[in-house]
Amino acid sequence: MPQELPGFYYDAEKNRYFPIKGPIPGSASSRSKPPPNPISKPQLQPQHAGNIQRRMKTKTAKLLHVRELGGTINTSSKRICNFQEEYLKTRASQPMVWKYQGTDRIADSALGQMRIDIQTPEGQRETEILLTGGMNGSLSLLEVEEVGQCFDYGVNCAPDRVWPPLLGAQAEGSQMPGYILQLLGGSVFMPSSVSSIKVSGNHSPCTPDNGFTIRQALITTLGSETSGGSVNFWNLAEPLDFSPAISVIRHTLKGVASFSCTIWTADCNFNEGTNLGASLVDLETGLTSWFFRTKSDVLSQQLDQSGNIVLCGLRNGALVTVDVRQRQEGTHATLRRHQISYPSSKIPKSLNRAASNSTSKWFEVKGSVYSSRNIFMPSSISCLAPLQFYGPYFLASSMDGSMRLYDHRLMQRGAVQSYEGNVNSHTRLQFAVDPFERFVLSGGEDCKTRLWSLRSGKMLFEEKISDSICSAVDWPSIKRQGISPSNDIYGQGQNHGSDAWLGSKEGLYRLHCYE
Repeated sequence: MPQELPGFYYDAEKNRYFPIKGPIPGSASSRSKPPPNPISKPQLQPQHAGNIQRRMKTKTAKLLHVRELGGTINTSSKRICNFQEEYLKTRASQPMVWKYQGTDRIADSALGQMRIDIQTPEGQRETEILLTGGMNGSLSLLEVEEVGQCFDYGVNCAPDRVWPPLLGAQAEGSQMPGYILQLLGGSVFMPSSVSSIKVSGNHSPCTPDNGFTIRQALITTLGSETSGGSVNFWNLAEPLDFSPAISVIRHTLKGVASFSCTIWTADCNFNEGTNLGASLVDLETGLTSWFFRTKSDVLSQQLDQSGNIVLCGLRNGALVTVDVRQRQEGTHATLRRHQISYPSSKIPKSLNRAASNSTSKWFEVKGSVYSSRNIFMPSSISCLAPLQFYGPYFLASSMDGSMRLYDHRLMQRGAVQSYEGNVNSHTRLQFAVDPFERFVLSGGEDCKTRLWSLRSGKMLFEEKISDSICSAVDWPSIKRQGISPSNDIYGQGQNHGSDAWLGSKEGLYRLHCYE
């Protein structure tokens, strides 16, 4: 007779023991879990700042644990990841956002941060200045670093935190930024809306400071029913002497040229995009040299690193590559003609397909155009930005919400990376890339602000921080020298980022996502 074993039964036919499923006879009954307490059930409320901080700390702790076990490069069942990159993504997914009081309608069109020299009674000093442009034509200067050190006159604008929301006590670890100062004598109204602010000469993480940097700002106005757009130059090489009795902008801003057309955009190399094409302006004489003519407005443009090639983003969705070295002076410039064919998806539905020679299948441009590098996006091109670390790569966005990364050498092969989720239908929304080219930031027509990983295209942050569209974005360069993508900026203790600025009709916002 087989011996009885607790928890098993004997099968005579198979001559073996099998475990008894369920509780073992005679053993203590398993403790049943208490029913969930309906009072302790979490309510569907806005995320508490403390919960967000705790989640981030938990995820960071897990990353630290993985790093200790696997080193800098960690291999999981799904992919190989870099610890530092994953840590920064975690930080970026929970940014801090503040809104400054008393800044409504001064920064909803253009933004540009710069470092300038100021003459004070105690001598010459450097300070960080934010230049803002509004759709109402306002142009304003704000001191954003060490407020009160260089100026003792102006209006202090206090920051209010808008994300994460504060429910009760201030969240642990949240550090409030300082005030910013609206300078007396630092505001002026332009003849029409400020269409662009381009700053050059700032220290860049990819350009060493060799002592020959020229700091300057280019400000353009859109134009109105009574007058065309204008190009204005602000030389920042000389120290500025501020006085509350005078308007320093009005006295130092130089009007370079006036146009009889709309100026949509500009680059700091003094090339402008208009509703007639693109041109270069001579700062000394004000003469205009046209290098590209088209009937479709040039809404955005970007000069490449060589200084010879300009990407022009058109209202009809075309991205055209133009050589600026061939140009002609005067409105009626004699430039080479080109016909650019529309893709089949953009041919108007009303077109009679039998009329194969119809001009509706192509449009004409004039200039030194690289035909092999022309592509189309789904809608009007609203913003362009090159990548300094990655050579011929550039970002482009269109008014249907598309945002894509392209390789200028292989444009016909399509986008290298796409960034999904942005919302747009007709607004000229700007986007910005952080100084170390890890993240992309943009506002949307649904009033949400979104942040993506540049490399993976994954959306890291999506929240509504304003009740109006954040149409202007600026992520200024940091004051580092000789930094390259190969530098381990986190491991070397140099992981210092800069805050991004966003502007809407409601006011000026500051976003901080990593240290």
